[in-house]
Amino acid sequence: MQSTVIAHALSTEQRERMATGVKQLLADTYVLYLKTQGFHWNVVGPNFIALHELFEQHYTELQGAIDTIAERIRILGAFAPATFGEFRQLSSIEESPGKLDAFAMVEQLAEANEGVARTVRGLISIADEIGDESTLDMLAARLRVHEKAAWMLRAHLA
Repeated sequence: MQSTVIAHALSTEQRERMATGVKQLLADTYVLYLKTQGFHWNVVGPNFIALHELFEQHYTELQGAIDTIAERIRILGAFAPATFGEFRQLSSIEESPGKLDAFAMVEQLAEANEGVARTVRGLISIADEIGDESTLDMLAARLRVHEKAAWMLRAHLA
């Protein structure tokens, strides 16, 4: 049987190290996606339309990122986590059961995006150290998205 791992300039150890971190990013992204979509469905209040639309923009972007991140894990030669249990175990993003007001939703999403940005920064250091330019490129794009999302959400809290 032929291997599905592509010829790589990175060692097996380097690919495994990078894939482990990217798995956490996938889990964080998926949990943040679910959280953002849930808030989109349930937000109420005087800023309903603006927040409903903002949350939709954010979860739509996250939905597209999920596939890109999972494919990067596969390119690195690992299997992408694909269950809620795995995501819950790997993610640093807290779930938000119950009814929240719009302010709390925005605050939680800002904090979650800042958390993902911190995760990405740590992964950027690893990718740079091992010379994984492809992962580094993806991570730089993800960092820009999460920093901008956090900024936009924080602006609602001002």
